[in-house]
Amino acid sequence: MRVVSLLPAATEIVASIGGAGLLVGVSHECDFPPQVSALPRVTSTRLDRRLASGEIDAQMALAKLTGQSTVDVDVATLARLRTDVLIGQSLCDVCAVSGPELERVVTSLQPTPWVVTLHPHTLAEALVDIWRVGEVIGFPDEAEEVVAGLRYRLRRLRALASRPTRPRVVVLEWLDPPYVAGHWVPELVALAGGEDVANAAGGPSVARSWRELAGLAPDLVVVALCGFDVARARQELAQVVDEDARALLARRVEFLDGNAYTSRPGPRLVDAAERLARLMRG
Repeated sequence: MRVVSLLPAATEIVASIGGAGLLVGVSHECDFPPQVSALPRVTSTRLDRRLASGEIDAQMALAKLTGQSTVDVDVATLARLRTDVLIGQSLCDVCAVSGPELERVVTSLQPTPWVVTLHPHTLAEALVDIWRVGEVIGFPDEAEEVVAGLRYRLRRLRALASRPTRPRVVVLEWLDPPYVAGHWVPELVALAGGEDVANAAGGPSVARSWRELAGLAPDLVVVALCGFDVARARQELAQVVDEDARALLARRVEFLDGNAYTSRPGPRLVDAAERLARLMRG
């Protein structure tokens, strides 16, 4: 079986259940586990990651206004790879091909590959996706074992993180404009022993003003930028000059690698919860 992954989370899922050897192509964003770096890249992005986050946001807004995708698919390479299973997503059109573009790509391939579309909004749905991928690529038992192990770690974390007073937490996934992380992130905060006071579990990430966020008076602000590591997050944070932002950021601020741990609905979400617990303990 020949598998192509169009998003980092799917690549991590396939590798975690023992199917790395089936991968014949990955997206431009896939970087974990490290060995996937040697595989052909079947997508590229029109976004310049070197730009400041405000400029990237403006590029995204323009793309949505004009109906253009920010991710291009190398259909010729995809066809050459003779793909049996194509794993895509329909959650976010920033970092991976989705929606109508994914459908267009699939219909252009002959023979047509089996398509697995991931669309998780919660931690439970992300775990179900691991099982779904395992079923499709022929690793059902391995997927069950991985999910069981992740659930055990979550139960253990929940027990260890139980406390009478839960710190109030804000998780920022973007800074210009400020966005608070949604989907599974509020769940991770709760599992780690905190209370996400800026967003609700299962809902989308949302833009909130710096004044609103400062008014929440959190005990901890976690900067976990979507698609960026800690070094880049520190650079972005240093550029924030808004007065209300400075009031918020005068509180305790910690960093988490959003690109690796909170942005990808795969096995490392559990790592994210464990790291959040350590940040809350100080």
